[in-house]
Amino acid sequence: MSWGTELWDQFDNLEKHTQWGIDVLEKYIKFVKERTEIELSYAKQLRNLSKKYQPKKNSKEEEEYRYTSTRAFLATLNEMNDYAGQHEVISENMTSLITAELTRYVQELKQERKSHFHDGRKAQQHIETCWKQLEASKRRFERDCKEADRAQQYFEKMDADINVTKADVEKARQQAQLRHQMAEDSKAEYSSTLQKFNSEQHEHYYTHIPNIFQKIQEMEERRIVRIGESMKTFAEVDRQVIPIIGKCLDEITKAAESVDHKNDSQMVIEAFKSGFEPPGDVDFEDFTQPMKRTVSESSLSNSRGDGKSEPKFGSKSKGKLWPFIKKNKIIETLLGTKSPKQQKEPLSHRFNEFMTSKPKIHCFRSLKRGLSLKLINLNTQVWSLIEGAGPEDFSNLPPEQRRKKLQQKVDELNRDIQKEMDSRDALTKMKDVYIKNPQMGDAASVDHRLAELGQNIEKLRLEVQKFEGWLAEVEGRLPARSEQSRRQSGVYEAQNASGVNSCAQDRESSPDGSYTEEQSQETEMKVPATDFDDEFDDEEPLPTIGTCKALYTFEGQNEGTISVAEGEMLYVIEEDKGDGWTRIRRNEDEEGYVPTSYVEVYLDKNAKDVHKPLQKISE
Repeated sequence: MSWGTELWDQFDNLEKHTQWGIDVLEKYIKFVKERTEIELSYAKQLRNLSKKYQPKKNSKEEEEYRYTSTRAFLATLNEMNDYAGQHEVISENMTSLITAELTRYVQELKQERKSHFHDGRKAQQHIETCWKQLEASKRRFERDCKEADRAQQYFEKMDADINVTKADVEKARQQAQLRHQMAEDSKAEYSSTLQKFNSEQHEHYYTHIPNIFQKIQEMEERRIVRIGESMKTFAEVDRQVIPIIGKCLDEITKAAESVDHKNDSQMVIEAFKSGFEPPGDVDFEDFTQPMKRTVSESSLSNSRGDGKSEPKFGSKSKGKLWPFIKKNKIIETLLGTKSPKQQKEPLSHRFNEFMTSKPKIHCFRSLKRGLSLKLINLNTQVWSLIEGAGPEDFSNLPPEQRRKKLQQKVDELNRDIQKEMDSRDALTKMKDVYIKNPQMGDAASVDHRLAELGQNIEKLRLEVQKFEGWLAEVEGRLPARSEQSRRQSGVYEAQNASGVNSCAQDRESSPDGSYTEEQSQETEMKVPATDFDDEFDDEEPLPTIGTCKALYTFEGQNEGTISVAEGEMLYVIEEDKGDGWTRIRRNEDEEGYVPTSYVEVYLDKNAKDVHKPLQKISE
């Protein structure tokens, strides 16, 4: 089956058919191009959808994605992003493997088709030229034959006429012979032209045209095969991404199966647990008892018994009601305390307690230290309040939440320290390279930056020590503080004695005056009845427990601190309590606090317990 033999006379129809085939191919290319545009648009919409529901960085919404259900939703968004990427792959592959290839092939196909039909038209023009030559030779032979016949007839007429001279007859005879010769020549030419035409025609219809049409047939068949292969590629491009899309869907299913309602419930507890105990029973207040306006001798003698019975009105149950009662946050932030709003006690109980309790002798030096330490960071706290930030030690949060915030802060500071140390190590290596190869750079040029990094690291370490101290308080690693809080859990509110009661407590607080919420409310704003018999020896100066050497210069600008110069030797009179500060003495009149990391301490091993807070003399 060949177009050359079967369609030898369908040149025009073949030309139309091949043009139609090219139009079909271009139509398919347009279809694939629109499909790629749809895939790109779909992928873009999917990415925008995933981005729209992604949590914003450093926002409250990001914190909500710690639950398993929201993490599963986040995984779904991420997988949808990958899902969109696969549709982009489909678009890219179809563009490169189908659209681009077919577009190039169409251009080649048009050139090949043009060449083949040009050869066909050229063959047709040649055979038409041969036919015209044959027709011209035929007409010339026919004309010469007619002329020779007329010349012969004229000669015969002249020869029969007796009146015509012999010369005229001879002339007519010669003319007839000439015409006969011309007719013979035309006949020979016509015969030669006819043979040549027949040969050309046979070659045209049995050689040239079949060859040209065969090439056109092969071209058309290649086009058909190519469009079939492109359709197969169209399907294969989709099939190649199906496993990855299936994997994305599997990951979404896996994320959905990872949703744990129990775990989410536990995380809610961890997120909002305050650490406080539920309020206890509210004690009954008997207002039918007559108010005691005077105090008898018997009440003074039974002061110890009354002191043990009356504190019930300020018991733990009432002290624990405060998490559910609104408090004045501005005053609490400035004071560093959060006192529970308790019900007022009958005046009779307060008056009896005041009259039957033994006055407490307080340590003036400890009281001064407490006031000094509370003033060290007062300016910072005020500015934090003005700027809308909470206390630096997160004392405005419940214990459990405060512990988590402090732990996050410690981890963040440790990461910052590690970054600074890495930078310092890199600069140190660079300096070593500069020292070994001076032509590469000046080693002294990095000294300033190394000094800055050292100062930054030292500052960050001080911050870490400070926050670790607060964290230790919250986690109960300071038994003295926690034991004192337990002893003071059953006391009543006594605002006129808050400053006096903070003497011993301030000896253990941090220099910036920060306290945990429960400790602050129970130590600064309450006076335990069980401690009213305590007496302190406050006039003796604190003995030295060792010496120290200043590693850095410290400008003591806040009250309670002391300025030291680098390399200066001083006496240590109180060791670091975990708050990052050490109490030192230069002479009898100059003493104060310096950061522990700024000095190198040499403790005297023979001085035992001399640095501890003053102990109670009597219970």
